Amino acid sequence: MSYGPDTGFHEELRTRVRRHLEATGQPAQGLPAMYAKTAVLFLWLAASYLLLVFAAETAWQALPLAVSLGLAVAGIGFNVMHDGSHGSYSPRPAVNRLMARALDLLGGSSFVWQRKHNVLHHTWPNVEGVDDDIDTGSLARLSPGQPRRLYHRFQHLYMWPLYCCLAVKWQLHDDFATVVRGRMSGRPFPRPRGSELLVFVGGKLAFFGLAFGLPLLLHPVWSVVGTYLLVSAVVGLTLSVVFQLAHCVPEAETGPDLGSWAARQVQSSVDFARDSRLLNWYVGGLNLQIEHHLFPQVSHLHYAGMAPLVEATCQEYGVRYTAHPTLRSAIAAHFRQLRALGRSD
Repeated sequence: MSYGPDTGFHEELRTRVRRHLEATGQPAQGLPAMYAKTAVLFLWLAASYLLLVFAAETAWQALPLAVSLGLAVAGIGFNVMHDGSHGSYSPRPAVNRLMARALDLLGGSSFVWQRKHNVLHHTWPNVEGVDDDIDTGSLARLSPGQPRRLYHRFQHLYMWPLYCCLAVKWQLHDDFATVVRGRMSGRPFPRPRGSELLVFVGGKLAFFGLAFGLPLLLHPVWSVVGTYLLVSAVVGLTLSVVFQLAHCVPEAETGPDLGSWAARQVQSSVDFARDSRLLNWYVGGLNLQIEHHLFPQVSHLHYAGMAPLVEATCQEYGVRYTAHPTLRSAIAAHFRQLRALGRSD
């Protein structure tokens, strides 16, 4: 499986984006605004966690703090970890690795994520059998090439609460299963060794200590477990919805007809709510998914400025560029896609 040759589209995009970045006078990575944003997100995380563990005494105090903590965890994942994993946080590789390893502290594995997301998803977006992001086993049908089960006709209803389970499944099962089996989506997966193994184990121990160990010293078991499930539900739902709105909608290209690499990145991705400054800030530019897939090593703080010239270039070269105007319209599109794939071949 390979991509076709570039028709000049990708080279023209690179030229225009390079000129745009030069005109801004800012580097592609290492922006001061990104460092400030990181400080805000980690302060949000620390304040939510400390108040939840050491100050909350009633359910009414714990509930909003748990939601706040879940949103802070997702925000760090969208912004700090994601940019670090792609090398777009800083021009220094060591800093990027450090930021990527924020995921290990939050219960995931930067080692597994880098191969699952950067290698498989970004190289082969929405390609069945390769892109692990559209592989849910038989739980849901996210691609027309996947077999349809009778119960899939209800997936547009049951998948939303199941999205809340993503973080728990990820933290307690998926990373361990992938490393132990040495396989992902039916393909061989290299197990972590040396320092990567130490980071994997150390990260899991640190997460379990923060999520369960320390809280259990101060609160009853039922309270700790319930709070963990609520925080994880917020994280899972937030992460799932943002990523699904970019790729699991009717306009996103699926199937084996790859074309050129750059055209596939554009046509398998969909932007949404491009004019929402608040959403763009919180999701780390992942609502500008087309720009991210074309230029993953450019800081997401540049995406809003890049989007108009990327769209114009796509129009000139006849490459379909899709952007839903609002978050609501993108959610509706994902709902329609789940319903359509569940009801018909």
